[in-house]
Amino acid sequence: MQTFKMLVLTDHTNHSAENSLYELVQAMSIHPHCLQVDVATKGNNLNDSFFKAHITQSLFVSKVDKGFAFSKNGTAFQKNLRQELIQTYDVIWLRMPPPLSDDFLSFLANTFSNQLIINDPKGIQKTGSKKFLTHFASFSPPMKICKSIEDIITLKNQFPIVLKPFREYGGKGIVKIDGDKVWDNKVQITFKDFVEKLQNKKIEYLGVKFLKNVSKGDKRIVVVNGKIMGASLRLPAKGSWICNVAMGGSSNFTQADENEIKIVNQINPVLSKMGIVMYGVDTLVGDDGNRVLSEINTTSIGGLPQIAKLMKRPLVKEATDLICNYIAEKI
Repeated sequence: MQTFKMLVLTDHTNHSAENSLYELVQAMSIHPHCLQVDVATKGNNLNDSFFKAHITQSLFVSKVDKGFAFSKNGTAFQKNLRQELIQTYDVIWLRMPPPLSDDFLSFLANTFSNQLIINDPKGIQKTGSKKFLTHFASFSPPMKICKSIEDIITLKNQFPIVLKPFREYGGKGIVKIDGDKVWDNKVQITFKDFVEKLQNKKIEYLGVKFLKNVSKGDKRIVVVNGKIMGASLRLPAKGSWICNVAMGGSSNFTQADENEIKIVNQINPVLSKMGIVMYGVDTLVGDDGNRVLSEINTTSIGGLPQIAKLMKRPLVKEATDLICNYIAEKI
């Protein structure tokens, strides 16, 4: 049987009890293919030379054992701390929050050029920007890459729009424009005021038609090695149009419908070639009542334990089986 040692890279300083890292690495650590799982965190200043200065010799790591669990003070990342050479590991599992800089992703690709990285940093570089969605325009609402005020005006003159910063996540930085009205960080201002805010700033948005059915929820579909694991429906908070749980939305049980399965089947071969093993697909209800593609997320996908509880299925184990089988084939 093909076996391997795994290093997980994370930053525990922004974790909560809902973070899926803990259940995932626990399941990975007891898998027959996996000899050992260690975790290195950016939150330990002993690792600053790696995460901040991009020096590549060693890292301070903690071994994943039965007691590896979330705590507010990060006990799991302080216990049994030891220094390891990075060449010790066969596989790197990247579980750091987005956005990740191109410099850091390039550093990882160069540092671990002889090791398998999940997800591949080069793939994350290509897919981590909102503009990647334009590769699948036939499944998406009308959209336009906006790099100037003129681009924004051209799009907003057609219909109400949402502006999504290229490399933000979790609903951060999203702007809604309807005629002369603008909702920026939940504050309503005029379009003239918004234009003044953009003066002397680099403009990089994906402009998308605002969908009138947004209140019907944003569906997150989690895919591992080409297989749909499950889905959750995130509904916006009362009075809001943003569905992200981080922005006050709620998560509910749902399933991928026939149209969404077709979307995943079209997306997966493209992502697979880029080394993207685990990812999330988000959909919204289009103006015609059918779900359309709204986001593709390829960095540190969460939500699987929560979906598992809603579905009452051992999805975490199923996901780690799929990942381990993928690793065993690759190495």
